[in-house]
Amino acid sequence: MAPAGPRSFLVSLFEAAVRAADPLAAIQAHLPPRPRGRTVVIGAGKAASQMAAAFETAWDAPCEGVVVARHGPVEATRHVRVLQSAHPVPDEAGLAGSRSLFDAVTDLTEDDLVIALISGGGSALLPAPPDGLTLADEIAVNKALLASGAPISAMNTVRKHVSRIKGGRLAKAAAPARVVSLVVSDVPGDNPAFVASGPTVLDESSAGEALRIVADYRMVLPDNVVSHLRSEAATAPGPDDPAFARNVVHVIASARVSLEAAAAEAKRKGIEAVILSDQIEGEARDIGKMHAALAREVALRGRPFTRPVAILSGGETTVTIADSPGKGGRNSEFLLSFALDIEGMDGISALAADTDGIDGSEDNAGAFADGGSAARIRKAAGDPRGFLARHDAWSAFEAVGDLFAPGPTGTNVNDFRAILVR
Repeated sequence: MAPAGPRSFLVSLFEAAVRAADPLAAIQAHLPPRPRGRTVVIGAGKAASQMAAAFETAWDAPCEGVVVARHGPVEATRHVRVLQSAHPVPDEAGLAGSRSLFDAVTDLTEDDLVIALISGGGSALLPAPPDGLTLADEIAVNKALLASGAPISAMNTVRKHVSRIKGGRLAKAAAPARVVSLVVSDVPGDNPAFVASGPTVLDESSAGEALRIVADYRMVLPDNVVSHLRSEAATAPGPDDPAFARNVVHVIASARVSLEAAAAEAKRKGIEAVILSDQIEGEARDIGKMHAALAREVALRGRPFTRPVAILSGGETTVTIADSPGKGGRNSEFLLSFALDIEGMDGISALAADTDGIDGSEDNAGAFADGGSAARIRKAAGDPRGFLARHDAWSAFEAVGDLFAPGPTGTNVNDFRAILVR
């Protein structure tokens, strides 16, 4: 097991990052003026119920509406209904959720205000297949995207052109009401149009771009989906659409702010911290090897950073899934690859976790690793490289008690990686 001191330190950095993305403080800083008419709250994402509860606390006026969160524990709300649907594979409940959001913004006036609370995960939570397509088609698209290894921006470009709700279409349905979107970003670069595939944010991509992504990543999609992408119906609202003239979009929390908070916490504890980037993308196992090489260089040669140091990074890695994937998520896979490449080294400890508290399909946010992790896994459960090849990092870390499971955090600003080199 990893020493208690390093593990406690790494957890404190994760907690600081999550606190910096707290929905209440972020929403309070971005409240619009009260409207003459109604205030209607809509939203979707892994943090939807927490954002809705925070808005109710911050908003000193009547409000109503509906948001869609993932199945599981949700925050209690007084005025805004919280519906639930499936993530990462859409389900029938998601179809009902999408219909409820459209119903909420029907027949509004220019005196009304729509508050859109958007966070990561909303793409899967809001299936809304266009005419001629079905939920099964949208599920097939989602599965192909998740298995492709494409970055989140590319995946959401495809998603928003195979939908009646994404790519700004929900905001267009709310016209002539003003829409203020409050976005918790989980995408590298913090482009709000990519968070949850931007249901209330104008889209600047094209269906042709979506088709190129499908070809580049060799995705196999149903024929009717490809036909839809080649049709005029796939076109999303463009930048000149007058329905968006009064709308406003605020990114209220992001990986950048959370990493800066984690760095400040490390320094408060007497450890210098460096932030590599909040926009790291790529195959999780490859990014793990890159981080391991950097940690070894620091440990062995004291460059490019002086020990002791906390090395921080964020973004969203991907996992190109084989035909028979195991359990796990991108953070666990990153960390297993990292653990293999620092095997036998003293003084290196790491935590990789998803800031929403769930990594992949299991109940852990990520895992811990150090120079002894690979040997512990080998002794307890078998060859760690075999687990990595099967995309089964969860089982590897579960076998040695090194999973990190803080539970749902109520926010989502993507991957958090912290490496302590002592």
